[in-house]
Amino acid sequence: MNSLVSWQPSASILNLFKRAQILSKIRMFFNDLGLLEVDTPSMSKATIPEIHLCPFKTDFISPNTITEQGDSLPLPSIIPMYLITSPEYHMKRLLAAGSGPIFQICRSFRNKEFGSYHNPEFTILEWYRLDYDMYQIMNEVNDLLKMFIDYSCVEIISYKEIFSQYIGIDPLSIDQEKLYKYVVKFNLCDVVSPNDDLDIQLQLLFNMVIVPKMSSDKLIFVYHFPASQALMAEINYKDNRVSDRFEVYFQGIELANGFLELTDADKQRDRLKQENNKRTAINLKKRPIDYQLLAALEYGLPTCSGVALGVDRLLMFALKVKNIREVIAFSVTCA
Repeated sequence: MNSLVSWQPSASILNLFKRAQILSKIRMFFNDLGLLEVDTPSMSKATIPEIHLCPFKTDFISPNTITEQGDSLPLPSIIPMYLITSPEYHMKRLLAAGSGPIFQICRSFRNKEFGSYHNPEFTILEWYRLDYDMYQIMNEVNDLLKMFIDYSCVEIISYKEIFSQYIGIDPLSIDQEKLYKYVVKFNLCDVVSPNDDLDIQLQLLFNMVIVPKMSSDKLIFVYHFPASQALMAEINYKDNRVSDRFEVYFQGIELANGFLELTDADKQRDRLKQENNKRTAINLKKRPIDYQLLAALEYGLPTCSGVALGVDRLLMFALKVKNIREVIAFSVTCA
């Protein structure tokens, strides 16, 4: 036996017991609300083109050629597949098929992400509520989180207000040249250049300047992100500069994001194509668009709001541990 080989789990057995208890309580929370628990694929032929996400890619080696209609031909084929970065696309197809309100706890995968709060394979909780607006589902996020995390109060602040408070600018009206002066002011010019997209600069300032200054004892909802950062969200009907999208933070860590879902197939198609164009502009390969999702939207996605929540991060705060590896059985370092 090689005593130098590390085989032990990254989390303690006690923490794994506590993890199981919390997952059970989450399921009970949604069962009591009447949501259907669903189970969708971990692989898909398409993936999200979002420039900041890097999915894992693999190949399905089929002994037969599979046609668009699902028929099988006696010819071998290799079908490119992606591990899901979230179950969003498949869950929306279920919603369009008439599932009603649904939730799911599953594994998702994101490459190039590792650290105290990141593991490339992680557990995500995602749920959708029919006829809910952004504020209603924000309230539901709070109802869930307060079961497991101790925070003094809830702060709800707009994206515009938080930039004004911490940096002193209006992110919805500032131009790229003026914004870059703040990038220089906060010594971030080695990360982005003056030619980088306005949203890239805004996201950098948000993540590197604003988030670290957030109160450590409050649960903070930041809402009405810029419309240009709304790949899958509806634009606010009163102010088309912003979307009905929000993110949730505790102790400077993002726990969840959600929004009023975009239901218009044509607008969704245009946004996915625009995101792929952004990828091309920064020398990234385009990603395959999910035409099955678009077909579901054309059939009719009901008005709904959805949330994606990082379960492992929730567990970290619930169990008061400092590293994600302490709440998952085997982190990537010992998988």
